[in-house]
Amino acid sequence: MDENNSESQKNDGSKFLMPSAVIVAGLVIAAALIYVFLPAKQAVAPESASGDILEIRPTDHVLGNPAAKITLFEYGDFQCPYCGKLFNDTLPQIREDYIRTGKVNMVYRHFPLNNIHSEAQKAAESAECAGEQGKFWEYHDNLYQKQTELGIDNFKMWAVSLGLDAAKFNSCLDSGKYAGLVNKDLAEGISLGIDGTPASFVNSRPVPGGAVPFSSFKKIIDEELNK
Repeated sequence: MDENNSESQKNDGSKFLMPSAVIVAGLVIAAALIYVFLPAKQAVAPESASGDILEIRPTDHVLGNPAAKITLFEYGDFQCPYCGKLFNDTLPQIREDYIRTGKVNMVYRHFPLNNIHSEAQKAAESAECAGEQGKFWEYHDNLYQKQTELGIDNFKMWAVSLGLDAAKFNSCLDSGKYAGLVNKDLAEGISLGIDGTPASFVNSRPVPGGAVPFSSFKKIIDEELNK
């Protein structure tokens, strides 16, 4: 994924120095031999290993025509600036040209980069709590529109501004009711080979590059529609 258009979780583990170039060369050769003799069925590209993951499931919030031929899956982090860029620069055109016309529907899955975004996990949970009251997408949009203001107090205030039952929403958020669902999305995203956000798929086809322009999505969507 183009690191200029996506954000990935940084690993803070210690770095170790190799004692010699000979050892390094030996490790490279050993790795190559392991790869050569690895059974073919284990060498699966992420998009080929999607299985049932990239299919609409009962817990998903679907934007648009549920019977559309194409589903756009986005794995995102509400605190990620590149996800915000995708939301602001690219998704409006996709919504106008494809979702509102019934050709494409959209599913949002959670991929909070918790090591670098302290509010991402609870932001994801708050969206699910809003979804419990039928306003996932309104809350989703609000989170991206106010991305620099994320925090528990504001999550609860925005629920009131959207007309949600405040007591029910607050109880849902405080209890961590949807933490498991968010973590499941994250684990499934990792199994697809995702290491940064945003990560998008048109049906099972990955859209390379993260926060890429509308033209990149259009090319893949049109190819899928014409199959």
